[in-house]
Amino acid sequence: MDTLREIFAPDFLLRNSLYISVLIGVACPLVGVFLVLRRLVFMGVALPQISSTGVAVSLSIPMWFGILQPEHAASIEHALAFTGSIVFSLAAVLTLAFLERRGRGSPEGRLGTAYAVATAISILLLSKNRYAEVGWLDLLKGEIITVSTFDLTLTAFVLGLVLAVLGLFQKELLLVSFDRAMAITLGKNVVFWDVLLYLLIGLTVSMAVLSVGPLVAFGFLLIPALIAHSFARNMRQFAFIASAIGGASAVIGFWIAYRWDYPVGPTDVALLGVGYAIGICAVKTRNLLGHRKKALVS
Repeated sequence: MDTLREIFAPDFLLRNSLYISVLIGVACPLVGVFLVLRRLVFMGVALPQISSTGVAVSLSIPMWFGILQPEHAASIEHALAFTGSIVFSLAAVLTLAFLERRGRGSPEGRLGTAYAVATAISILLLSKNRYAEVGWLDLLKGEIITVSTFDLTLTAFVLGLVLAVLGLFQKELLLVSFDRAMAITLGKNVVFWDVLLYLLIGLTVSMAVLSVGPLVAFGFLLIPALIAHSFARNMRQFAFIASAIGGASAVIGFWIAYRWDYPVGPTDVALLGVGYAIGICAVKTRNLLGHRKKALVS
């Protein structure tokens, strides 16, 4: 309890790190709900890695061509990283969505290939760049311990905008995601709502990757939504449970990491993994008891 009181104190030294962890934990699952609903789980795996590749490319190219010197990199590296992350995320999500609509090839194969290639490119870029140690590796890993007030404010603004749009147009986005044929019958502009949703996903992934890194972004994007999907009876419960799991995991994970000196991001993801395993066991137990009850009644 003393540790909890310490990390929630207004003068806590790492308060920005805690705030951004909770922000990502609450917001990302609300976007992940749509990935699970549309059966795009593999996209949730590939996009964070593609976004981090955009970060690596945007930081490397100016150095190669002498546009930016390493001593001046720190002042604009976040702007470059944000630009690369956004461009790569949006380009990837729109391209993958277009190919999915065309219905050609295997979606899982495309996403798996994109993930593998993006990972390889990121490693190659950073391994051959002599300026990679200027803090870029921490940026790609998502070093949650070092979060500036500006980064926290920017992340809060962008994710707040994403959640506002999701809330404002939730009926249309849910209809297009859940029952596409009905949306077309009702005269909805399916392409517009698809593009809007994919843009929101791209923005969320970009901000999460810049804030906490690709591994943690993937964890918060999908695992809470997968857990909630097994227990929710309607969409409101689905979104609320997923967001609550993400927020609670962020707080508990930060407390565990701070208390026992573990890295925050991997601790959060490991905790989500434990929650997912418990959820699977709970669902199987519930189904088993339900079958036994029906057998006794009959």
